[in-house]
Amino acid sequence: MIKRLATGLAVLWAAATASYVALLLAPGDTVDILVGDGADTPEIRAGIVAEWGLDRPQIVQYLAYLWRLLHGDLGRSYQQQRGVGEILATQLGPTAQLTLAAAATGVALAGVIAVVTAGRGRWLRGAASAAELVSVSVPPFLIGIVLLSVFSFTLGWFPVSGAQGPQALVLPALALGLPIAGVLGQVLRGGLERALEQPFAVTARARGLTERALVARHALRHALIPAVTLAGWFTGTLLGGAVITEVLFGRPGLGQVAMQAVTGRDMPVVMAVVLLSAVVYVIISTLLDLAYRVIDPRIRG
Repeated sequence: MIKRLATGLAVLWAAATASYVALLLAPGDTVDILVGDGADTPEIRAGIVAEWGLDRPQIVQYLAYLWRLLHGDLGRSYQQQRGVGEILATQLGPTAQLTLAAAATGVALAGVIAVVTAGRGRWLRGAASAAELVSVSVPPFLIGIVLLSVFSFTLGWFPVSGAQGPQALVLPALALGLPIAGVLGQVLRGGLERALEQPFAVTARARGLTERALVARHALRHALIPAVTLAGWFTGTLLGGAVITEVLFGRPGLGQVAMQAVTGRDMPVVMAVVLLSAVVYVIISTLLDLAYRVIDPRIRG
């Protein structure tokens, strides 16, 4: 656990440093961004430099930035002139709602497809593999456009944009969840088929255990380890895909905030989004370690 904690802190420090270096390398002058379309005089510029501490050496600014992070201070937005933490807090809920719904959709679809097709006829497994390959190959934004065209513009079953009601969540969750279902389904099916050929499966069948009970009680547990390992990949896919999906479906959330921040070179907000992604990744990795120990008791030793 101590090693995991040290690794997590190293990941957060690397993310914070990388985002700070990106701020330094970003084109344009910070003072120009802060002045914006308002009055631009030497006195105003001098006041901005003094207020934001831009006249201090870079190493001092970097250490001050890390010190603020240690105290939970993410800085102030260049564009909105308010705390970045406050901005993220107001947008975190819709993004968490979307990513959790997409993860649940992907895992549920993958589980059903893997259980139904594992060890079945060649044509059924081939059809499932083809569908999984298509869902993995097509990017979420293109899946979203197809879903919008069919189910919103043509059939009118779901709203085109917005976040009002559960119906507005269905298509974005599907657009994000289908690629996950494609990858997970392949991994789960392969794991299940290998588990069903193990000696314990032969013994269980000889004792009269039905195929369905064998999968539910024994084989699924053996197939879960490689699938759980992919959860780290899920994190990056969901967060990255949420940015585009929220914009495509006109939903509020961190995706909209990040897109506006990148467009307006609002680097404190961009850096905070990067840090938040790193924090989520560290938390997910830690939870995965705990999940391994629950799924396979041999790892506890």
